[in-house]
Amino acid sequence: MSTRESAELLIEARWLLPIAPANTALADHAVAVSAGRIVAVGPSAALRARFEIRERVVRERHALLPGLVNAHTRACHTLLRGLPVRGPRWRWLTETLAPVEERCVSADFVRDGTRLGVAEMLRGGITCFADLSLFPEEAARAAAAAHVRAAIGLPVADAPTPWAESATAHLARAERLWDEYRADSRIGLYFAPLTVHGMSEALLTRVRRVADELDARVAVHLAELTGAAETADAGAGVQDGARAPRYERPLRQLHALGLLRPGFTAIGAGSCEGADLELLARHGASLIACPQADLRLGARSPVASLEGNRTGLGTDSPVAAGALDLLAEARAGALHSGLAAGEVLRMATLGGATVLGLQAQIGSIEPGKAADLICIDLGALSGQPAAAIADAIVFGATRAQVSDVWTAGRLAVSGARLVVLDEEELAALPARWAQRVRMEAAA
Repeated sequence: MSTRESAELLIEARWLLPIAPANTALADHAVAVSAGRIVAVGPSAALRARFEIRERVVRERHALLPGLVNAHTRACHTLLRGLPVRGPRWRWLTETLAPVEERCVSADFVRDGTRLGVAEMLRGGITCFADLSLFPEEAARAAAAAHVRAAIGLPVADAPTPWAESATAHLARAERLWDEYRADSRIGLYFAPLTVHGMSEALLTRVRRVADELDARVAVHLAELTGAAETADAGAGVQDGARAPRYERPLRQLHALGLLRPGFTAIGAGSCEGADLELLARHGASLIACPQADLRLGARSPVASLEGNRTGLGTDSPVAAGALDLLAEARAGALHSGLAAGEVLRMATLGGATVLGLQAQIGSIEPGKAADLICIDLGALSGQPAAAIADAIVFGATRAQVSDVWTAGRLAVSGARLVVLDEEELAALPARWAQRVRMEAAA
């Protein structure tokens, strides 16, 4: 009678980057998976001897990593690609993006665009994402149907949006959605004040109170808050009571309203300087950097690394970034900020998980965590010494080299092709929406 333990899946790779501990690359190691969770990590030969394996996957020239975490995006904007992109951010939002979004965005648009975005992210090794759209229930359903992990933003605004007609209506719909997903293990929610639709001090105070009651995260884009404040005297397209209040620095404003705390996330590292970073660190808040979109829209400040893995990477809107590609964001962050490859990989995995409050579940390859895993085909680069593997991934690999993706041990991508979604059906979606988007953009 065999005394070996049973495991559903054993993934063996040339290199394993567990992310925790930091700056570690393990040669010829494997991960054993059962019931969607990692049960063991160790040398391949040792795990083969220890476990009775149902399925064995061997990747002789690959790196095995935790799934990438896209800490901020607007996945439905995959259907808005082709709009002109020109900074500064606030002008682009109010003059180009928001008018088209208000005329085009519907529940169907968010559903189709998010499905398309999820497919693109999975092919690029992203197994968890934080999303902001005007119909969050549709984004949540699209993520759940694809079996990916998601943090869905609950939009709140003073002015009417396609989702709700007032601040009170936004909060009421948000709380109903919170009740629907409060027990869901894969779909989480957070509050996302929409500066472009008007964000008063009164609204921010209400959001803080509700978030405190629910122990919910709050995320605010600093560059958008700055832009709103800078144009407040001119009206910024909203009524006086809905204007973002003017402060010398956005974070001081948010601190004065009691929003800076663990669970608060500032989006946009390009808007943070030394004093702002110190304020975030002191209050246990987090930071999300979206290097490509920030650079394209005129923000030049480097990506900063907060202690405790409290800096994550995001793609922002695929209209501005060009792609839902976290490996490209990591490369841009490293090149622009002088960060080491291992540091930006940590931001793209454990950092993003920490920012979203999911560090106990994902972000590193450790027993007990969910088996959200990816393999990257390094080809000739697989012969690099251990110390150079992170560099090979960040500076030498692209998302096209992501060969395999598992979400909670479930195969999502195999041989660089989607398993969980119909690629032919998804390929037809952009053309279905393109004519309407072009007409609205021209208008």
